[in-house]
Amino acid sequence: MKDYGLLIDGKWIVTDEKIGVKNKATGSEIGFISVAGEAEVTAAVDAAEKAFKTVKIEPYQRYAILMKASQLLIENQKEMASILSEEVGKPIKEAMGEVTRAQQTLILSAEEAKRMTGEMVPLAGAPGCGSRLAFTMRMPVGIVCAITPFNFPLNLACHKIGPALAAGNSVVYKPATVTPLSAVLLCKIFEQAGLPDGYLNLVTGSGSKLGKLLTEEQRINFYSFTGSPAVGKGLLKDVGFRRVALELGSNSANIVHEDAADIPATAELCAKYAFANAGQVCISCQRVYVQRSVFQEFCQQAVAYTKKLVVGDPSDAATDIGPMISEQEAVRAEDWLREAVAQGANVLIGGKRRDAWLEPTIVIDVQPEMKVVCMETFAPIFSIIPYDTIQEAIELVNDSVYGLQAGVFTNSLEIARECAMKIETGGVIINDGATFRTDNMPYGGIKESGIGREGPQYAVKEMTEEKLIVFKF
Repeated sequence: MKDYGLLIDGKWIVTDEKIGVKNKATGSEIGFISVAGEAEVTAAVDAAEKAFKTVKIEPYQRYAILMKASQLLIENQKEMASILSEEVGKPIKEAMGEVTRAQQTLILSAEEAKRMTGEMVPLAGAPGCGSRLAFTMRMPVGIVCAITPFNFPLNLACHKIGPALAAGNSVVYKPATVTPLSAVLLCKIFEQAGLPDGYLNLVTGSGSKLGKLLTEEQRINFYSFTGSPAVGKGLLKDVGFRRVALELGSNSANIVHEDAADIPATAELCAKYAFANAGQVCISCQRVYVQRSVFQEFCQQAVAYTKKLVVGDPSDAATDIGPMISEQEAVRAEDWLREAVAQGANVLIGGKRRDAWLEPTIVIDVQPEMKVVCMETFAPIFSIIPYDTIQEAIELVNDSVYGLQAGVFTNSLEIARECAMKIETGGVIINDGATFRTDNMPYGGIKESGIGREGPQYAVKEMTEEKLIVFKF
C-alpha cells in the first residue's frame, strides 16, 4: 500500500489526515489518499490563478500537451484499467474500454484547442456603422473546478479537464472520495505530457467538506459537476452568478414498438445497457416501455440474455457484472426492490444480494410511483412495462423529473419523428438505447438531469466567454 498526495502547483503534498481507498471486490485497502483542508484548497486555487495569469500556453501547445497525454494514457492502459477495476469494482474489460474512451476524449479536446474561433459581426449593415469592423473572440473563463463521480472516474474527468485546458483555463480537480487513485495517475500523465505547474491541481477528501470550500472560493469562475441532483442543486445555489455545467442523473427510458426490426436483439441490447457497470450509469437502461403485442417475447429474450451474464471477480476477464460501489448502495437498491415487490411488482430474474454484489434483475408489473421506476436506481435493475399506443408510451417516458436521454426502437419514420419531437429529454436515440453515447456528441439533459452540455466541442464553448471587439476606422 502507498500514500498518495495532493498535486498543488506541480508538487505532490502528503497531509497528516488520510483516507483509505478500498478494493471494492475484496474490501481490502489498496492505498491511502491525503485529505485536503482549507489551506490546501486555497493553495490549489492560488496555484491555478498564478498559472492562468502568468504562464501563457499557446493553442498549439495546448494541442500538443493534450495529444501527448492521450498517448501516455493508452501506453499506461493496463495500469489505469487495473486501478479502475479495483477502486470502482468495474469488470476489467469495461475498465479497459473506459481508458480507450478517455484517450479519445483527450484527442477530441486537443483538436478543439486548435479551433478556438469567433465570428464576424456585420456592423456595416447598421445605420452609421460603415466605418466599423467587429468580430468576436472566445476567451477562457479562468479557473475551472472539475468535480467528478465514481462510476466513470477517468473518462468523465477527461471530459472536464480536457476541454478546460483546451480552452486555456487552469483547473482545480476534485475526484470522488472513493475513487481517487485513477485521478492521481491521470495527473501524473499530464505532468509527463508537459503541462506547466499550476494548470492542473488535485485536491481529495470528503465531498461535503471540500465542496463547501470550493464553492466559497470566489476566484473559481466555472464549476463542472457530475453527480446527484441534490448535490447539484446545492452547488448551483452556492455559486451564485458564476457559471456551471451540471450532469446530474436520470431514470432513462426506452420505447420498443412492435415494428422494431429485431425484438430479440433489442431485448439483449436493453439488458446489456441496463447491467453495464452494475447499472451505475447515468443513462443506464432503467425503464423499458414495450408494446403489448411483443411484450412477452421481449421479456423472454431479456431473461435469456441475463442468464448468460457472469457475476464475479472484476479482475477476471470473463466477468460481466462486478460489485456495486459499496455494500451500503447494494442494500439500498435491494430495499427498493423489496419495496416494489411488496407493492405488487414481480421479479423475472435476479434480485438476490451478496455483500456489494446485486444480481442483474428484471422486474415487471411495476407502477410509476415505485422507486425502481420514478427514482434513479443506479443499480443492475430494470423494469419492463407494457403499453398500447405510442402516445401512451411518450407520456410515460415524460412522466419523470429527469430528462437526460431516451431510446426509441421502431421502423416507422412517423413514429420516430413523433418521439423525437415530443419526448422531453436532452437526447433521443432512434434504434439504439438511451445508454448510447460517443464522446464527441453533445451530452446533457433537461429538468433535474442538469444544465449545459458535455462533449469537448460543446464544453469548450461553455468554458469560454464570447468577447466582442469593435474597430472604428
